[in-house]
Amino acid sequence: MSYFVTGATGFIGRHLVEELLEHREGDVFVLVREGSRARIEALMRHWDSPRVVPVTGDLSQPDLGVDPGWVREHAGQVDHVFHLAAIYDMTADDATNDAMNVDGTRHALALAEALDAGCFHQVSSVAAAGDFRGVFDETMFAEGQHLPSPYHRTKHESERIVREEATVPWRVYRPAIVVGHSQTGAMDKIDGPYYFFPLLKLLRDALPAWLPLVGVDLGDTNVVPVDYVASAMDHLAHLPGRDGEAFHLVNPEPQPVVDVINLICAAAGAPRFATPIDRRVTSAGLLGLVPRALRPSTLVGAAVRSAPGRLLLDQTLGRAGIPAEVLGHTSFTAVFDSRRTEKALAGSGIAVPDLESYARTLWTYWEDHLDQTTGRDRATRAALQDKHVVITGASSGIGQVTALKVAQAGGIPVLVARGKDKLEETRAMIEMRGGRAHVYTCDLSDLEAIDRLCEQLGADLPSIDFVVNNAGRSIRRSVRLSHDRFHDFERTMQLNYFGAVRLVMGLMPVMQRQKSGHVVNVSSIGVQTNPPRFSAYVASKAALDSWSNVVASEVVGNGITFTNIHMPLVRTPMIAPTKLYDKFPTISPAQAADVLVRAMVERPHEINTALGNVGAVAHTVAPKATFRLLNMAYHVFPDSAAAKGEVPEAGSRESEQIMLAKVFKGVHW
Repeated sequence: MSYFVTGATGFIGRHLVEELLEHREGDVFVLVREGSRARIEALMRHWDSPRVVPVTGDLSQPDLGVDPGWVREHAGQVDHVFHLAAIYDMTADDATNDAMNVDGTRHALALAEALDAGCFHQVSSVAAAGDFRGVFDETMFAEGQHLPSPYHRTKHESERIVREEATVPWRVYRPAIVVGHSQTGAMDKIDGPYYFFPLLKLLRDALPAWLPLVGVDLGDTNVVPVDYVASAMDHLAHLPGRDGEAFHLVNPEPQPVVDVINLICAAAGAPRFATPIDRRVTSAGLLGLVPRALRPSTLVGAAVRSAPGRLLLDQTLGRAGIPAEVLGHTSFTAVFDSRRTEKALAGSGIAVPDLESYARTLWTYWEDHLDQTTGRDRATRAALQDKHVVITGASSGIGQVTALKVAQAGGIPVLVARGKDKLEETRAMIEMRGGRAHVYTCDLSDLEAIDRLCEQLGADLPSIDFVVNNAGRSIRRSVRLSHDRFHDFERTMQLNYFGAVRLVMGLMPVMQRQKSGHVVNVSSIGVQTNPPRFSAYVASKAALDSWSNVVASEVVGNGITFTNIHMPLVRTPMIAPTKLYDKFPTISPAQAADVLVRAMVERPHEINTALGNVGAVAHTVAPKATFRLLNMAYHVFPDSAAAKGEVPEAGSRESEQIMLAKVFKGVHW
């Protein structure tokens, strides 16, 4: 069995190829434009399978521009042609939609016929239903519905071509709005609900999460993750006797737009929207007698889609990165019946996961990989453009996201950590986005290894403009359990203090010759608040703070400056062993990386949180009362099972713990 896939480098396409490689046998031929060779080669390295065979062609050419000799050689040998290459963009114009969606489908169908393929699989969209009102089932297609945009029109037209012109067996798949992978969050472009993410980030950074905002009932939408779409297509394509059918790859239950937005708000830590006037109000009692055309949701939708409304939206929300076309089509007038698809998938284990279960995963991936805020900021670009930024602990968490943001602003991250494979993955991500990066492996608890690293960096790099001491080790264990574990204190000091000092001192001669350089130390809010059970960790961070404060006065005349960041609790792999933190309010690695970027751009001596400052003042003004309060927390938050060498158990004081964690947000308890 063999396959031919168009759009294999696209979002759905590459996940489908992975499904075929994992569950099926035979070659997978993938169409690739000559100009996209680098992208397909990178994907082939990721797939790591000799079964993937690139075939040069072009969607705009007859028979997809595939060499006629190749077609003759493989005629009768291709069992399935999957046509995914298309425009999935509400903002694309008429000409682009026609060329990609309509002409591209004709050319793909012609190639399938020339190959005498076993089945042609057309990836359509629920957009083919247009503005149909009511239940739209999988047997329906041309119901006289209005097609409100070039995207809707060409999706409908391309499906019509397959239905009416195909001479080979066919199947049609109609996905709803496709978002990132439910397990990894992976997404490769800004589309659909992702247009709203920058606005939600602004709300999160400007307003407290508990503040309710007034929202508008925008109707229902339908969102599915890409892994569901790809696995469902793979399964449905191989079921016998289903040719000539369409399959709705949708959430079986319509999702109110406001509910979807609020799930993302919760994942982001942003305020949520309340809709005091919604369908329950406008359709109840006498209001239910109002014609549909005069109901608020209909009037709002019409206003949004009108020319004046779109102009107004472009000048308002458009400035926040939300195209008017997207806002006008956030909801569906149709309810998509997917009972046939659900029945066909029964027993396969393939089902649409609940959005609530993976909303944070989507948000985290966007914030770490797709947020372009840093690259658009002029001050950040001016400060980081072409600057070499040495980042320790750059293989994951805060360090990795900081590297991505530095590269986005035109800087050149110098990635340092122990594991080369993960560093190379980070460099590959940066280079695929047009950036530059260097990789150096080093065990930062080995002082001699740090000396060798400093020599190599001084020899290899034209400048060392920033040093970010991010790598660190945290140990949460009370003194009561530490009497026979003095090595805990030695290990934290070795990495958090001695390693960081050795690195800065090793690079200091280069920065002195340059007459410039800035060191950013990722310290901890614990240095200001002194939480119990962190004596080893807080002591090591406090030592680095004190060393930097003293040295800063000695080298400021040489243009070398320091910033100590007293970072609150961050959701990173370092805190994962302490299961208590799973329900604590934390900031994301991306939020922490934003703080690091700010430190490089503004170069303040310290960056603190308000709560950290309150803690520092409390220790100075009322030390006895403060220690009493901390002692109470000491008893509320017990040593972890890992610290005691026991099997984890559910805590009986969880409600008290979460209450205190929310009051003292960001403190390491």
